[in-house]
Amino acid sequence: MNKTSPVSRSGRFAGGPAADVAQFTESIAFDRRLWRQDLAGSAAHAKMLRRAGFLTRRELQAILRGLAAIGREIAAGKFRWQPELEDVHMNIEAALTRRAPAGAKLHTGRSRNDQVALDMRLWLREQIVKLAGELRLLQRALVRLAQRERAVVIPGYTHLQRAQPVYLAHHLLAYVEMLERDAERMQECLGRVCVCPLGSGALAGSTLPLDRELVAKLLGFVDARGRPRLTQNSMDAVSDRDFVVEFCGHAALLGAHLSRLAEDLILWSSSEFGFVRIADAFTTGSSLMPQKKNPDVAELIRGKSGRLIGNLVALLTLLKGLPMTYNRDLQEDKERLFDTADTVRAVVRLCAAMLDHTQANRKACQAAASDPALLATDLADYLVRKGLPFRQAHHAVGALVALAERLGKPLDRLSLAELRSVEKRFGADALKVFDLKRALARRQITGAPGTREVARQLARWKKIFG
Repeated sequence: MNKTSPVSRSGRFAGGPAADVAQFTESIAFDRRLWRQDLAGSAAHAKMLRRAGFLTRRELQAILRGLAAIGREIAAGKFRWQPELEDVHMNIEAALTRRAPAGAKLHTGRSRNDQVALDMRLWLREQIVKLAGELRLLQRALVRLAQRERAVVIPGYTHLQRAQPVYLAHHLLAYVEMLERDAERMQECLGRVCVCPLGSGALAGSTLPLDRELVAKLLGFVDARGRPRLTQNSMDAVSDRDFVVEFCGHAALLGAHLSRLAEDLILWSSSEFGFVRIADAFTTGSSLMPQKKNPDVAELIRGKSGRLIGNLVALLTLLKGLPMTYNRDLQEDKERLFDTADTVRAVVRLCAAMLDHTQANRKACQAAASDPALLATDLADYLVRKGLPFRQAHHAVGALVALAERLGKPLDRLSLAELRSVEKRFGADALKVFDLKRALARRQITGAPGTREVARQLARWKKIFG
């Protein structure tokens, strides 16, 4: 049996855990990341204990000085973490008690169960705020690229087959819309994160007159009117990890969105498409083939979406069979949360930087967008204007496509006689449909990839970004 500090073992036990048990159960290797939040929560709790009469003014001052000194040591890399003390909470409390004997009173009315729930909420609140700013930077990068290449037209695709012409800017703005929904979801999640659980104790609150409202206010867990936001059930408060799952779920969806964007860039940068060029700084070469320029950053962005999804599934699996209330299984939530936050923020930042160093290959885009088959639907719309029901118009243009293939002609090179051999409503003006510039100008409804509408959407986003 190993000898363990009395801080981490209660009087219930005659000795400490075996060495392999201690190693298996310790969490300090990863939960030390919560040290700032643990110090902040402890300072607020100490101020509340002073207000409630459990600390003298001198004791409070000693505790606050000790917590501040510990913070400086940790920030400077001079703090000695002790694995035998299990976690960040016990390490800080033991160090504080050595500095200030009054530190032994700090755990009054508090459990590691509500303490860790608080620390995680404080930590995640900070991460979401930072991610929100990074999402905005990514959206701005997309809009900048769209603005730079606003005249570029490419084929839009369904089933990865050429479908209809769109401005590259329109395609990029689709991701701006996706990211806006991601940002909204994160903001909603933030509201559910910002609820104070401290005062819930191990699971049943406390018989002591704790001022939970004061702690919530000190830690910024307040609504728009400055009113404290508190958990309302002590059992739920210490076992709730919904906010962790929700964040990881939103992050996984964000990762899926960026994976789709990365896939577009990977395809577009290939020799087969050649629509974009990604700067050398965001690509790599081959150890064997000297001609290669691989879109590794985009591929890793795509790959890391699987990691985000995996973390979400791990958390849901972790929680699905737990009885009320706190169970040690919950120790496993932190690495999944930390990894998700680190990964999604890195992906967002790198994606924004890559986009700022990406440009369109306008010649290749123009060649692809000039495919007259992209305007086959416009030709059907021409017949609709002539009074033909759309299903019949669709069938007629399909027959024209088949005719053009048999004759070895592009669709826009069919003669009027050939057009009328399929449908008599075709007039001499029918082939004007294949003027790409006019075709894009005709797409004027809200949300369409028309010339004026894309310009309006670019202006809208620039206004939103200020």
